[in-house]
Amino acid sequence: MEPILYIENLRKIYGTASNRTKALNGISFQVMPGEFLGIMGSSGSGKSTLLNCIATVIQPSEGSIVIEGERLNSLSGKALAKYRGEKIGYLFQNFELLDNLTGKENILLPTSLHKVTEKQSLARLNQLAEYLEIEDVLDKFPNQMSGGQQQRVAAARALILHPGIVLADEPTGALDSKNAKNIMEKLSGLNRDEQATILMVTHDSNAASYCKRIMFIQDGVIFHELLRGDESQDDFYKRILKVMAQLGGGSSNVL
Repeated sequence: MEPILYIENLRKIYGTASNRTKALNGISFQVMPGEFLGIMGSSGSGKSTLLNCIATVIQPSEGSIVIEGERLNSLSGKALAKYRGEKIGYLFQNFELLDNLTGKENILLPTSLHKVTEKQSLARLNQLAEYLEIEDVLDKFPNQMSGGQQQRVAAARALILHPGIVLADEPTGALDSKNAKNIMEKLSGLNRDEQATILMVTHDSNAASYCKRIMFIQDGVIFHELLRGDESQDDFYKRILKVMAQLGGGSSNVL
């Protein structure tokens, strides 16, 4: 099986020659199809910069990103728009739903932009709505939903086009403990049942304990890596805490 994502010698430098900050300093790794990979590190470590480079929100200074055989720095125009719409799904910390659209309309927005048939769109919508338990909010507007419901609607929107990889940026950051646990269980279930490939940036050790592998970033480089074997989620969580303690991090005990 070939990796779905290749990152090679990725660097991102901000500032001028006299005042340069190396947000990413030569990161290389691969992600296999069906992985649930967590990226952790203290504030300013480079983890969000890495995610934004993969999402093409920002351009790296050096290095390459290849997803499903496509090198991102070679994409432009329609090809880049197609990549952003179909190859990746993005799950934001603050949901980023459109206030004037219902839950159903928010979820189906990518399908209308990328000309998916109504039959296919509704079939996928019904499948995700049932799994994510949001059937009762499809006709509601975001301001009529709880934070947890909004994040599950946002997750459905990110998954509606069967993207090659889902990028999740602090998906529990704006949620209380109950809803944080719920969204992580749903993402974990989608990874297990649909083999969804998920790359998640998080500062939360509890959320990270749902992952299969975790990379720890410090000062723009990969500091350490953990693989979850047959151990319990609680034991994996304890191992995560130990590494975070070395990084000067810790956990916001939210789950």
